[in-house]
Amino acid sequence: MSETENLLTLSAPELRDRLADGGLSAVDLSKACIARIEAREDEVQAWTWFDAAAVLQEAERLDALKASGAPLGALHGLPVGVKDVIDTAGIPTENGCPVDAGRVPQEDAEVVRRLKEAGAIMFGKTVTTELAFLHPNKTRNPRNLQHTPGGSSSGSAAAVADRMVPLAIGTQTGGSVVRPASFCGVVGLKPSFNAIPRKGTLLQSHSLDTLGVFANDPAGAALLADVLSEVKMDRVPEAAKPPILGFVAPPGWDRADPALHAAFDRLRTALSDSVIPLSLPDAFDDAARLRAVINTGEMGHYFKDYLERGTNKLGSPTRATIEEGLKLPAVDYLAAKAFQDKMEALLEPLFERSDAILCPAALGPAPAGLSSTGDSIFNGLWTMAGTPAITLPLLETAGGLPMGVQLVGRKGDDASLLSIAHWMWSWARHNQ
Repeated sequence: MSETENLLTLSAPELRDRLADGGLSAVDLSKACIARIEAREDEVQAWTWFDAAAVLQEAERLDALKASGAPLGALHGLPVGVKDVIDTAGIPTENGCPVDAGRVPQEDAEVVRRLKEAGAIMFGKTVTTELAFLHPNKTRNPRNLQHTPGGSSSGSAAAVADRMVPLAIGTQTGGSVVRPASFCGVVGLKPSFNAIPRKGTLLQSHSLDTLGVFANDPAGAALLADVLSEVKMDRVPEAAKPPILGFVAPPGWDRADPALHAAFDRLRTALSDSVIPLSLPDAFDDAARLRAVINTGEMGHYFKDYLERGTNKLGSPTRATIEEGLKLPAVDYLAAKAFQDKMEALLEPLFERSDAILCPAALGPAPAGLSSTGDSIFNGLWTMAGTPAITLPLLETAGGLPMGVQLVGRKGDDASLLSIAHWMWSWARHNQ
């Protein structure tokens, strides 16, 4: 393995430490990431905007800042990919949509402002599905180019999985962080609802849209989320003793891939007394439909101008859902919202018995083909509930395709969930 290849295997916290102690320059790290992108982008197609010269100019500025003795930010010199639904001043943000081709914002989104303030390098814009919905875009799964990377944060997941960048930002309205992270074999963290500010990010559903992060380990996810979030997430100590994990077979479990069933059986056996069986309330059986009602109604409201500006340019799933949302009866929307309001209380008995919920991140490995981004049934209910969720790449099929293990915590208690994720990451390293 070359020095550059070895550098790209390091986690974000390891890279941060080397950048801080002078063992690594921002320019050298950026050059390594640029070389990886140039070598792999034609196959993976994770980026919609990337300018190597601009990246190196910023890296040089950050190295000069360090040499001056000035205080450094928490992400000093770290490359971060940004999903192309998040505004970047003077840089195209086209929302994966032909209708928005050529759109260049004048201001940075709040998360981009925080990235820059922390000394990160906004490395480029990662591919999103059209308007962060279902219509696939060009990105391929780096673990197998003939399989979907998931969506809608497909480029962010693929870029981190292929070691093009150590960190990336995405968004989730159904399963758009956790599912692609599971399919591509990286860590994906969807924090509690509104933990990360959404100002300057494409608004599809004000009741569901949540910004999240991608990394190659839980510590990297915590590092990035801590900078972006309104609450403290980093420097969370690993759980002092094995947590109690409540295994839940969520709605859709009967449709899961047999390889996933077998892998979870082995995982639960290996975790032994740390896992107890739990059941979701019966009301959750209808959660996927109710989440879709909210998403459809709010999407119709926020995206109706896309029908006026370029309906013929939209993919059929996007166009049909906007049209459906415009016709959705108010009584159906209000009923779905009423259920959403009760979800936190309905989940409380499960959290009284366990420290976190354990469940799969997707129905199985990434499906073959690029015409779909996969099913979000194992993610959408947690997005709707507003609870934090993280997927860890701990399982694989016999053919080497990753399958994520999802942990879910109490709403607002992201730090505890990350502590448990740290514990499980360490446990897996010693037991697999």
